[in-house]
Amino acid sequence: MVSCFAISGQMRFPSILLLGLVYMVYVLIGGVVFWKLEGSQVEENIAQLLEERDKLLRSIPCLDQQAIDTLTEVVQRAISTGLSLKINQTMDGFWKFTSSAVFAATVITTIGYGNICPRTMEGQIFCVFFALFGIPLNVVVLNRVGKYMLAIERNICDFMETKTKYKQTVRVMIHLLSLATGTAVFFVVPMIVFALNEGWSYAQAMYYCFISLSTIGFGDYVADSNPNRTYPGGYGCLVAVWIFFGMAWLALLINHTIDILERINARLRQHGNQGLDSRSDSVECCDSTSKEVSNMHSELTEDQAPERVSKATSPDNMDKGASS
Repeated sequence: MVSCFAISGQMRFPSILLLGLVYMVYVLIGGVVFWKLEGSQVEENIAQLLEERDKLLRSIPCLDQQAIDTLTEVVQRAISTGLSLKINQTMDGFWKFTSSAVFAATVITTIGYGNICPRTMEGQIFCVFFALFGIPLNVVVLNRVGKYMLAIERNICDFMETKTKYKQTVRVMIHLLSLATGTAVFFVVPMIVFALNEGWSYAQAMYYCFISLSTIGFGDYVADSNPNRTYPGGYGCLVAVWIFFGMAWLALLINHTIDILERINARLRQHGNQGLDSRSDSVECCDSTSKEVSNMHSELTEDQAPERVSKATSPDNMDKGASS
């Protein structure tokens, strides 16, 4: 019993340490890569901004550092409210109905771009209670939608398996087709739409799609938030619908991936347990063999004992003892 506990403890404890080590190494590698890729770019941007500031001061002699600071504050306030200083007209800013609906969706989905946030005390208090009840509701609804998607996929698999004898191949093909369809609907088509309406490159649009649906939400690229662009009607509502169903599909895909990894881990453990069982079987075989040998030895000694007693009590041996 103690040996079994020791074996199971030796198998589990190092696996937890190994998993934690892999996690830490993965994070550190990511940090090093981002540091090398983005660190030099930040230094170049700082140098470029300082050069442009000095050029502006030289071109406008009456403009001093205090005036630049005041202008910077005005620009920052305009950006935070969603207004543009490039055109001479009044705009709705961030808090129009469509952008407000998108903001509500980003709150309960925990994306949180950060480009828009409530400024009034009433809005901040309402945001707290709205998120407090909305986030659990969002989790329940996304889980239910994901289950419906999975049920539809399984029903298609079951129906197609009845039509052919290659059941495993059909199931794999349907899973791949579902993955390709979801990728096209929730990544490729939105990528093209965002590239056309936001003026982004395809790489930037794909980056925005993944950052949004995975709820990372950096806020460096946000749809329906550029005050210098005119968007078609209902564009913001379509973005909110895309976020909802796209998150459900991506959650389903992540669950599929976790399931595959767990199955691989279970098979590896099964192979490991089979190796341990074979070792234990060999140990038990050796133990049984040694027990059989000891039993045979004890039986032989027990069989030889009466012979020795009979020889010791025979008349010849007693006469030899008397003569001696």
